[in-house]
Amino acid sequence: MPTTQFHNLPLPEAAAAAAHAALLALALLLLLLRAARALASRCASCLKPPRRRAVADGEGIVAASSSATGVWYRAALACCAYALLAQVAALSYEVAVAGSRVAVEALLLPAVQAVAWIALLALALQVRAVGWVRFPVLVRVWWVVSFLLCVGIAYDDSRHLMGDEDEVDYAHMVANFASAPALGFLCLVGVMGSTGVELEFTDDDSSGVHEPLLQRRDADEEPGCLRVTPYGDAGIVSLATLSWLSPLLSVGAQRPLELADIPLMAHKDRAKSCYKAMSNHYERQRMERPGSEPSLAWAILKSFWREAAINGAFAAVNTVVSYVGPYLISYFVDYLSGKIVFPHEGYILASVFFVAKLLETLTARQWYLGVDVMGIHVKSGLTAMVYRKGLRLSNASRQSHTSGEIVNYMAVDVQRVGDYAWYFHDIWMLPLQIILALAILYKNVGIAMVSTLVATVLSIAASVPVAKLQEHYQDKLMASKDERMRKTAECLKNMRILKLQAWEDRYRLKLEEMRNVECKWLRWALYSQAAVTFVFWSSPIFVAVITFGTCILLGGELTAGGVLSALATFRILQEPLRNFPDLISMIAQTRVSLDRLSHFLRQEELPDDATITVPQCSTDKAIDINDATFSWNPSSSTPTLSGINLSVVRGMRVAVCGVIGSGKSSLLSSILGEIPKLCGQVKVSGSAAYVSQTAWIQSGNIEENILFGSPMDKQRYKRVIEACSLKKDLQLLQYGDQTIIGDRGINLSGGQKQRVQLARALYQDADIYLLDDPFSAVDAHTGSELFRGYILTALASKTVIYVTHQIEFLPAADLILVLKDGHITQAGKYDDLLQAGTDFNALVCAHKEAIETMEFSEDSDEDTVSSVPNKRLTPSVSNIDNLKNKVSENEKPSSTRGIKEKKKKPEDRKKKRSVQEEERERGRVSLQVYLSYMGEAYKGTLIPLIILAQTMFQVLQIASNWWMAWANPQTEGDTPKTDSVILLVVYMSLAFGSSLFVFVRSLLVATFGLATAQKLFVKMLRCVFRAPMSFFDTTPSGRILNRVSVDQSVVDLDIAFRLGGFASTTIQLLGIVAVMTKVTWQVLILIVPMAVACMWMQRYYIASSRELTRILSVQKSPVIHLFSESIAGAATIRGFGQEKRFMKRNLYLLDCFARPLFSSLAAIEWLCLRMELLSTFVFAFCMAILVSFPPGTIEPSMAGLAVTYGLNLNARMSRWILSFCKLENRIISVERIYQYCKLPSEAPLIIENSRPLSSWPENGNIELVDLKVRYKDDLPLVLHGISCMFPGGKKIGIVGRTGSGKSTLIQALFRLIEPTGGKVIIDGIDISRIGLHDLRSRLSIIPQDPTLFEGTIRMNLDPLEECTDQEIWEALEKCQLGEVIRSKDEKLDSPVLENGDNWSVGQRQLIALGRALLKQAKILVLDEATASVDTATDNLIQKIIRSEFKDCTVCTIAHRIPTVIDSDLVLVLSDGKIAEFDTPQRLLEDKSSMFMQLVSEYSTRSSCI
Repeated sequence: MPTTQFHNLPLPEAAAAAAHAALLALALLLLLLRAARALASRCASCLKPPRRRAVADGEGIVAASSSATGVWYRAALACCAYALLAQVAALSYEVAVAGSRVAVEALLLPAVQAVAWIALLALALQVRAVGWVRFPVLVRVWWVVSFLLCVGIAYDDSRHLMGDEDEVDYAHMVANFASAPALGFLCLVGVMGSTGVELEFTDDDSSGVHEPLLQRRDADEEPGCLRVTPYGDAGIVSLATLSWLSPLLSVGAQRPLELADIPLMAHKDRAKSCYKAMSNHYERQRMERPGSEPSLAWAILKSFWREAAINGAFAAVNTVVSYVGPYLISYFVDYLSGKIVFPHEGYILASVFFVAKLLETLTARQWYLGVDVMGIHVKSGLTAMVYRKGLRLSNASRQSHTSGEIVNYMAVDVQRVGDYAWYFHDIWMLPLQIILALAILYKNVGIAMVSTLVATVLSIAASVPVAKLQEHYQDKLMASKDERMRKTAECLKNMRILKLQAWEDRYRLKLEEMRNVECKWLRWALYSQAAVTFVFWSSPIFVAVITFGTCILLGGELTAGGVLSALATFRILQEPLRNFPDLISMIAQTRVSLDRLSHFLRQEELPDDATITVPQCSTDKAIDINDATFSWNPSSSTPTLSGINLSVVRGMRVAVCGVIGSGKSSLLSSILGEIPKLCGQVKVSGSAAYVSQTAWIQSGNIEENILFGSPMDKQRYKRVIEACSLKKDLQLLQYGDQTIIGDRGINLSGGQKQRVQLARALYQDADIYLLDDPFSAVDAHTGSELFRGYILTALASKTVIYVTHQIEFLPAADLILVLKDGHITQAGKYDDLLQAGTDFNALVCAHKEAIETMEFSEDSDEDTVSSVPNKRLTPSVSNIDNLKNKVSENEKPSSTRGIKEKKKKPEDRKKKRSVQEEERERGRVSLQVYLSYMGEAYKGTLIPLIILAQTMFQVLQIASNWWMAWANPQTEGDTPKTDSVILLVVYMSLAFGSSLFVFVRSLLVATFGLATAQKLFVKMLRCVFRAPMSFFDTTPSGRILNRVSVDQSVVDLDIAFRLGGFASTTIQLLGIVAVMTKVTWQVLILIVPMAVACMWMQRYYIASSRELTRILSVQKSPVIHLFSESIAGAATIRGFGQEKRFMKRNLYLLDCFARPLFSSLAAIEWLCLRMELLSTFVFAFCMAILVSFPPGTIEPSMAGLAVTYGLNLNARMSRWILSFCKLENRIISVERIYQYCKLPSEAPLIIENSRPLSSWPENGNIELVDLKVRYKDDLPLVLHGISCMFPGGKKIGIVGRTGSGKSTLIQALFRLIEPTGGKVIIDGIDISRIGLHDLRSRLSIIPQDPTLFEGTIRMNLDPLEECTDQEIWEALEKCQLGEVIRSKDEKLDSPVLENGDNWSVGQRQLIALGRALLKQAKILVLDEATASVDTATDNLIQKIIRSEFKDCTVCTIAHRIPTVIDSDLVLVLSDGKIAEFDTPQRLLEDKSSMFMQLVSEYSTRSSCI
């Protein structure tokens, strides 16, 4: 045997033996040291007194009682045992074969290694016994060294084997190669260090505290899922194969996934961690460099540089191994041509090809998933920063950023910055790829590669102007999108007023005009992208032609192998070159988005020193303002408030009064620190609670709105309900305090919203209460109850500052402030101010005038009395007593229903919905969705043209590559088959022809996508605007905005190209398979089962992916909704000091969104990995077949062409499946848009054959015939068969307690709610038989909540542009706004900000009156129209209405009795029925009437004046 002739070991084997011996000695030394230390410790413990058993036992200390081993640990043990077995086998072979003649050197290495592996196995077993979670450092180093030595010995053995040397120890070689896989795995384990041993802990005191309960704290609000994703703790094999995701996909394959099925993100991946990291780095820059602006990009990089570095490492390895195939193709063609360099060259080349593709696949998946995770981190952190900034914006900054724009920052700009993670490494990868390509080309074409570099640089330089053009179009597109989204958000928020005023068509057309502008820039962007696509598909062809032409001109010889190697290189280089414009464009877009976000984050915030917080123990003053001046617009010459001096002792009640626009609300804002302070000091001692004039209600149930983040205290909660007069309201609501409130409290009355606000403030138990006109929206009885129970009783010991227009509430104040033109003109007690006269006296006189109108003379309008039948249902005293008894009897059950509703079963609670859950389809996306989408534009005629263009591209591209492989000589010295000029001309014709077809395809796809997107948008917009008001009452605006922004953007920019990409990838894949089967038909043996396996895996994957995408779409809406809701209520949130709680809620919602997003992205990589592994094995099979053929059996150039295309098989296969899956995920946006294209519609706007005359209504007679109304089919009636007659030209007052049906009656009149039974007849026409536009445009209304649209005063008064400036000025003069508007520089073009925030509530109400004056309708409805103005202004408005609408039918809903006391008729409603209907005089004559009770309450309340 050869081994008997050895006298010396080869150097690698000698080194291995020495290394193992040294490590064995080190292990033995450490073992001896440990034994010595244990012995010394034991001796020392014998000399010490024993410790108490309680301490020894741990006394509550958790101890590990057992350990569980996972696959990771068991695999490591198995590998150690396997390596030991291999060495023992080698040792046995040497002894058995050589016998006594065996040389000692031959036994040395296997003997030493066998002993070493025994030691390693023992150490590994000890790990479990001790319970270590990481392997000892010595063991890990030993494993790594063993693998490196194995690789060195294998290389030496391979070199001897190829050199046909005899001195090869086959026993050692076989043992070494057999051990290599096991040692490779152990090397990885050594690098990672984790043992996979899981310890199970027990607690001696059996407290029951376990890890899952600890996790519950982080999973608050999501008790359905307590599992954290195993991604962070997965082992190396699980990470490499992505098998940690398999349990989730398994669930998804069995049933549709729900949010509770998706594991939580790991702590380091959650929004809170990302936000803290980014915010800290951003603020650190601000502190370190006070003079310069902090860089948001630098903060992002500093926060996530480790992730970026790891991704960069994977990207670098992936890039290098991707060039191994092109480098070796020339050697492979030479081998097939019979040019064999060393033995077994073919198999070794095939093995290297296979290993390179395997590494490329594995690294690509880790790289892409890492990029996705980094993108999630960036988006979560940035979104949280934008949200936090939105809560802290100053007033000036708030005016320059509407809520729609801020939502766009989150929905678009943050998304784009997060997506840049995909392009981050391309900046350095492109030069690396060019260098590697030039190195390969230098090997194939020599010095001609210089021309390749020049051509590449020219191609890249050509992209610079294109990038600038793209950036310009992108800026314009984003600006137009911002404008459209801002107007859309405003329309959705104010849809009720649009429908009441019959303006919805006008505003819909405005949105369509804005969309047309957006579409124009979108068209330019997409068509320029088509041109870019042509240029950059042509660039590799241009580079190839230049390279080959230069090589021929320089006299170089092209061979088939060299050409195919160069073509494969160009093919790889084509990707970065083609992506370079995308990179430039993405850099430009990201820079724009970063600039926009940086500009927003740099906006001025509310100053922390606006108010000085003083400890309560150091002062008896709750509020102290010294010589302060405030202005909403600091640059204005006229401050909002000036010379303010106010000292409020703790426990005082302070009333603030004055005419509208005098600065009452601004005074409260100054105490809150909301209004910019120009000079002076504001000191506040104690916590504050704020009730705004315009109610801000969150979506959620009533209980959540009242608690507002505080824990439930049932006794306090009941007291709050009583004090705020909410008990009866909760009885009337079907689900009590568990009733879900719609968007902005839209399904509550104005009084109910205001009382929920008051309850929210009272429950907080603050020290200071700031109430901005809280009694304006409630009736007199409720107002009196509230004042007594709330301010005088519940807040008796608190400091209260309340703004009010009700003079009767002033005497109870310890201090009254009278404001005028931003100054405190008077301050004192009620009697003192009365004697002083001036401004306060004027307010009181106005109130007395209103009271005097209630004193009727004996003379009455007999015509009015006789013309109306007395439908008064006069209740006797006993009836009233019975009513009281009934309420008393029902008090307990109603309390159970109203307040204790939450104790019902969970399934019952799910039914408590006034707001619908967002629609979500389940299962496969219907084929009809695809067909409908493809048929939207041009009836689908462009689809076959797109497929034809792509097919021609693929055919011509294959033909050009085949031509170059066929026409060139197979090896050096062969004769070329054609002239070099013909070679290049034919190649150029075929290649540039293929690029031309790509250009045609891109143009067709862009045209198709634009037309389809525009049609879908218009269809959805019209359906949304035509939806009934109930849809907007039950659908949060954020949910609709999600459709018109996120889903529409996907349709605009993505779906058409996904569809085209899927067709393109399918045709390319068919081309690759065709080329490979043409050369080696045997590949079909694997192609068919591989295709079946791919389809199975695709179906397995798509079942989960589809649902994850749907969950993702649903989880996006709450984030957007919270954004818009929080920004609208930012003042209230800050007033209660709740910024942290809302920030936490935002972070929670971001995590809910990130969970399905991360799982969805990981699922894509899971599928791609398996697809690419399959195709890699098919490619390896093809290579094995090719090298097994005898030389000359197959044409080398064709085999090389098959290998060239086969190198792309794994990428194309995964891209094909992926493109289909992404298409199905993206098509869900079309599915969601189609949902809104099928919304139920209101009645027609115009019915052509049933249109009233242009003069209708001429008299204004309104007849209600057995009118019955309910809000939903499953809800009880709100109006119970109302029948009465409102004579034309008369003034009708409509009164009643809260919830009696007053507003419902008005909604029925305007047909916002269609009657369940009965009818409404106006001047002889049943309003249900005419179009809605014809009805609403002939009626006029001044609503309870005055709504202004962003724009100008002129646009708000006359949005239909039907009136002249002269008519508008006349209307402004009549509604007492002429002087105010004339004082503005812009006059009628004076700006109106979002929500009319730069005008007081009273001024907004006067503008609403101006609209009614301009409209001059025969029927006017006032729905609490004067609730927000002072008494003097109310009297003035009533005089204007009496004079300007003297011939009109005026229906007035009012809580102020003087407002309706001079009406011709009064309708009293109670529980949806007519209680009384008669003249005010007759009703007052009956002392038992309900109207008399209301008047008495109001008079009693005012009797102190």
